[in-house]
Amino acid sequence: MNPIYSVIIPAYNEQEVIVESYDRLTRVMKGMDEPYELIFINDGSRDATAHIIAGFCESDPAVVLLNFSRNFGHMPAITAGMAHARGKAVIVIDADLQDPPEVLPLMAEKWKEGYDVVYGKRSKRIGESFFKKVTAKIFYRLLRSMTDVDLPLDTGEFRLIDRRVCDAVNALPEKNRYIRGLVSWVGFKQIAVEYERQERFAGETKYPLRKMVSFAMDAIASFSYKPLKLATSLGFIMSLLGFVYMLVIIFQAMFTDRTITGWASTLVVILLSQGIVLMILGMMGEYLGRVYDELKNRPSYIIREIIRNETIDPIPEPRNG
Repeated sequence: MNPIYSVIIPAYNEQEVIVESYDRLTRVMKGMDEPYELIFINDGSRDATAHIIAGFCESDPAVVLLNFSRNFGHMPAITAGMAHARGKAVIVIDADLQDPPEVLPLMAEKWKEGYDVVYGKRSKRIGESFFKKVTAKIFYRLLRSMTDVDLPLDTGEFRLIDRRVCDAVNALPEKNRYIRGLVSWVGFKQIAVEYERQERFAGETKYPLRKMVSFAMDAIASFSYKPLKLATSLGFIMSLLGFVYMLVIIFQAMFTDRTITGWASTLVVILLSQGIVLMILGMMGEYLGRVYDELKNRPSYIIREIIRNETIDPIPEPRNG
């Protein structure tokens, strides 16, 4: 019998928290009293994460483990889980327990009321630094202002989506995926469920500043062309300022006795303009790199094996995410 719920749990080096995550998810899902499956995606962990989850598979027929051939990233892991989910409702939740599993029954209630997407909205972020809270708020609002897609504020990947939404997102061909953006892009009826985001139960964050910046660039490049339009506007403004400055110099040379000095100011203008040019080239490079990725048509992930109930199913060919 196919499950009603498929719970997707990406995991990368989560040996300190994975047992607690499994226990709480199992307790919540059993309490909902409907068939379910827990799909753990081991994203190339270098610790005992895969071994621990494989132990769950031996004793629990509801657990499935997808082992990646290496670390491909959070979005490919979610993509793989969605591709293998069999449930009528698909739930995405991280293994670190910052998004509490106890919210899932409320999400399920909203789904049964007729909503196709029930996303978790963070009313409070416990244990996170002031810098991360502020930059997250700025990012979500900046991204929303830069795109025509109605992206909900203060949300992550923690959500429940209907089978139709999952199939629609799976059918999209792009490789560089921003899942929460794609779920909003395909439409359907959506509603928020507010919750308090908790401190990480154990272990270290998998999103340091470098990855956060990269993630933000992926999101903006996937859903907005406004940076390219901004580059055009900046180029026009700098050209206009340069033209005005040229007229000032000509006027001073022809109609005044002022000695034309200002090598320092000229150097500042040159450095500023060249900096803007390099920034524009960088923006164009971000978009061009994503076009290059799409043209290569490589899979966004490769599954080494699938473990379910002590049975290992080898994957003879790379899977395309």
